[in-house]
This record gives sequence, C-alpha cells and structure tokens, in this order.
Amino acid sequence: MPRITALYRYPVKGFTPEARETLTVQDDGRVAGDRVLAFRFADAREPEDRDGLDYWPKSKGLSLQDFPALAALRLSYDETERRVVVRLGAQLLLDTALDESGRRGFTEVVTDYVLASPEGARLRRPGRLPLVLVGDGVRSRFQDRPRGFVSIHSRASVAELRSGAAAGSGPERAPSIDDRRLRSNVVVEGVAARDELGWSGPIRLGAVGFSAQGPIVRCLATHANPDTGHRDAPVLKTLTGALGMSEPTLGRLLLPRGPGGTLRIGDEVVVGA
Repeated sequence: MPRITALYRYPVKGFTPEARETLTVQDDGRVAGDRVLAFRFADAREPEDRDGLDYWPKSKGLSLQDFPALAALRLSYDETERRVVVRLGAQLLLDTALDESGRRGFTEVVTDYVLASPEGARLRRPGRLPLVLVGDGVRSRFQDRPRGFVSIHSRASVAELRSGAAAGSGPERAPSIDDRRLRSNVVVEGVAARDELGWSGPIRLGAVGFSAQGPIVRCLATHANPDTGHRDAPVLKTLTGALGMSEPTLGRLLLPRGPGGTLRIGDEVVVGA
C-alpha cells in the first residue's frame, strides 16, 4: 500500500523546506504555515487578489529560481509564537519574533546574505532594494498560482530523475538529488516512477480526500543543491532529455474534495477512493 513518507512546508517563499511530521491542509486547499511570508522587491506591487485568492509570481521578489543561494539557509517557523529561526550550517543567523524589530532584523540578515552570495549583483539591480518582508505569518498567501494547491510527488520519480542525471554526467560526477529539490508538500512511496502523473479522480491521503489536478512543470529552482545553494543538477534537461518528457514535469497538484484535515507521515495513499 502506498504511504506518505515525507511532508514539507515552506514558511517563507523561496526558502528551504521545513520537514514536518504532520501538515494541516486548509479547506481552501493550501497548507497552514506554507508561504505565509515573502520578500518583495522595492518596486514590486503588493500581492494581487484574484477572486479572493492571493497571487504572487516569482518575479516580484526573492525566489529560489533566481537566487539559488537561498537553498543553503535552514529556516524553521513557529506559527504559534510567530518566531523565525534561520541557520547557515552550524551558524545561527537569526532567532526572532515577527514584531517590528524582528521583521527588520530578518530583512537585514537576508539582504546581507544574498548580497554576499554569487547572486548579489542580481539583487543590486535597480528597483530591487530595499527588500520588504510581506505577510502576517499566518495567512498562506504567496503561492505561484492564484489557486492554492497541495503538491505531491513519488520517491520513485525522484529516483528515476537521479538515475537519469547520473547517466548524463557519469557516476563520478552524479549530482545529489533528493526530495527537497522538488519542493513538494507531500512525498509518497510504494508507487512506480511517474505513476502520480496518471492519477485522476478522487485520491485519499490518510483521512483527507482530494481530487487530482494538473501536473507540475518544474523550473530552475530544482537546479539548486539544498545543502550548498549551488546549481549543480540539470533537472530540466534531464526530464526532457534522458527521460524523454515533452515538458520538464514531475509530480502533480491536488485539491481537497471537501474539508481539509491533517496529513501524517505513514498515512495510506489510495487512488480512486
């Protein structure tokens, strides 16, 4: 029986995944505590409201697609206390509440880090500084799509991707590819590679019912090594080349069929339920 083997959320858009034992799926289809904060460029407008749904395109602020060094930061978020902790390796960069002073300190730490990274020149482009921390730390707002979704992929699909990348680079230079690169909320095991791309109709994860939505076409964010922040894996080229896809696709999107609920590692996955 397929089961959930890993769960992730992303409190700050574009930053490192936060591994979780449980995830709360809201009735609107978004994950609680997921993308509740983001760093907006100085000249970018506030997130748009489209039919009551927030929309935040990657081009409006810091994102892993354009600033891969962000992947090396380790971030955890306590939504009850509204407290953010950021580390770089063993170094503690920040531990602060999201009050006015804490938000200012968070912005300063991230700005200094990115400016000192290989992408520093990109952040210095006109209109990008000063960065603005947006979001209240509660409302899940900063998804790439106007409609919020739960994202899911299988561990077998990542293993196939890893094998394809190794075949293209040679075993001695094979990049490290694991679930974190794909930035999904849910990872499942017990299904064959790409099976999730064929799912349709109702799907049950634990006690929560979903309907299968579209596949996920991947972007350059997947090229960033989640440990080093360097682009070292040609994920897009591997998907369309070695694996023969017409688009660089891995994983798919889900929406609750009714009320949301709690997902747990070890929950059964039933397709067609």
